[in-house]
Formats: sequence, structure tokens, C-alpha cells
Amino acid sequence: MSTDEHGGPGGTGPGTGPGTAPGVDDGIRTMLLLMPRLVSAAKKIKVPAELASFDLAPRHLSLLAYLLFDGPMTVNTLAGRLEVAPATVSLMVGDLSRQGILERREDPADRRRTIVSVAAGHLPAINGWLGQGAGAWRTALEPLTAEQRGMFIDTLLAYERAVTEARGG
Repeated sequence: MSTDEHGGPGGTGPGTGPGTAPGVDDGIRTMLLLMPRLVSAAKKIKVPAELASFDLAPRHLSLLAYLLFDGPMTVNTLAGRLEVAPATVSLMVGDLSRQGILERREDPADRRRTIVSVAAGHLPAINGWLGQGAGAWRTALEPLTAEQRGMFIDTLLAYERAVTEARGG
């Protein structure tokens, strides 16, 4: 059996090279071998020293990414994007606000709503941290056509749904 440049099996058989169309079983095999490496690579992105003392969990990353890329928004908007209950986002925002990572302010258009943003003092560290992954995704997605990017993203979303359903969630 041959090994690829990552030390894993495969890489030289039919349907395994760049630009070839693998069969479904070959694609499944490739993805099953690739996913643990992707997760491992993502976990190796170090939390910046200025954020290391905070108790940041994976659930915080998506929230911070939305605020970083899309700017300040309401708790309800964040909840919709994260696909969780507003109460869940309120708890996360409260926790991150107490730590000084996020800032909350009253919405001038509706004082009952709260606008959430990344605290200016932590913006460079969070941008640098999350920017590493964004840069890698840019490298991977830029060469694709809009249709190919859409298909890739739709495929990952379908995979996520299937795994969630298989777990009973």
C-alpha cells in the first residue's frame, strides 16, 4: 500500500489525484482520513497570549467570528446565526462581557435591544487568532468558481446535518 505526503495510506490510486473525480467510496475514504487531520490542524492554532487566561471554548469561536467578520449585532441576530436560543447567546455574551472580551451597549433605535461587539482592546488578538483559519480557507476557496465554492460549502453542511442526525440531535 502506498502512502501520501501526510504519511497516510493512498494517494496514488485511480481517482485520488488532483483534478480527478473519485467514486463515492473513494471520496468517503479520503474524507475519513482527512477529517482528523483537519481537526488536528485547527486545534493546533494557538490562542494568543493575551487571550490565554480567558476560558474560551469552541462555542465562543463562532460567536467571535460572526462579530469579527460581520461587525456588532444584537443577541437575537447572533442567536439566529449560531442556530441556538437567545438565552444561550445571552449567557455567552454575559460571560465574555464580564471578562472584558465583548462590549454590550444599548441599541439607540430600540433601547430594549443590546448591541454586542468585540472590545477594541481585544480586537487585534482575536483578529490574528481567527485570521489564521480565515487565511487558510481563503487559500483553499479562492481558486474555486462561485459554483464550486457553493457546492463545497453545501457538502460540508450536509455532512454536519447527517452526523447530527445520526447522533440523534
